[in-house]
Amino acid sequence: MPTPERTKIMGVLNVTPDSFSDGGRYFDHDAAIAHGFELLRSGADIIDVGGESTRPGSVRVDEAEELRRVVPVIRELAAAGALISVDTMRAKVAEASLDVGAHIINDVSAGLSDPAMLTVAAETAAPVVLMHWRGYLDRASASFHYDDVVTEVITELKTRIDEATAVGVKHENIILDPGLGFSKNAEHNWQILGALDEFADLDHRLLVAASRKRFISTLLSPEDPKLAEESAKDQATAAISALSARAGAWAVRVHEPSTSAIAAKVIHAVNAHAPAATPDERAAEGEA
Repeated sequence: MPTPERTKIMGVLNVTPDSFSDGGRYFDHDAAIAHGFELLRSGADIIDVGGESTRPGSVRVDEAEELRRVVPVIRELAAAGALISVDTMRAKVAEASLDVGAHIINDVSAGLSDPAMLTVAAETAAPVVLMHWRGYLDRASASFHYDDVVTEVITELKTRIDEATAVGVKHENIILDPGLGFSKNAEHNWQILGALDEFADLDHRLLVAASRKRFISTLLSPEDPKLAEESAKDQATAAISALSARAGAWAVRVHEPSTSAIAAKVIHAVNAHAPAATPDERAAEGEA
């Protein structure tokens, strides 16, 4: 059985003034482009460029402003050979980004915010990330009830898969993201992380995006999550990256690539040296 590919590292590049972790640091185009190259040097395989914050309470920017933010940055990084995903909920922004060199669409609304998004993905044959989310920007921080968060998130993702394939998105171009931190509390997030194998078994590539999210801060500093240090959050993120890689995730989305890149390399080495299945295990697989 061939060794699975190493889990890829998707570096976050927020060209925004208000993102929850690094809003404003890279709002200037030159700063954003420079940081994109720094992410690559630090171990990122993919740069995820976004021009609109989805933090709780954020207000949507208009389409022209989102285009102004991301298109020049994507054009420059793609021209230098970087593999780019565009983090957007707008079909026109996705299409313009693909036109200047982006390769992947990362839609946190899974096509619900702009129904034309799935058509763009189908017509361009671009891989598209479908993330689980309920409520969207107006209720992003609301507490949602789940009887069984893993089962319900998987069921709702399957609905998005059906919608995508119905308009012509190819099976192999669908990437799933369980949406950690979106319409979920800390307990929901940990339950999902404990069941990553179930998401990896959905026969689609899996993206895990835990980096620096509030549930990590709450774990590290329960009395006041705002006091959790960024370096500690990145170490916790790297641990989640290792768990994700062990579960077979295609990629992890992170703000600080270096520690997660090391974690992914370690898991890849472990997988490469794992013992082959025994004859009894192979027989059991054949009977299944």
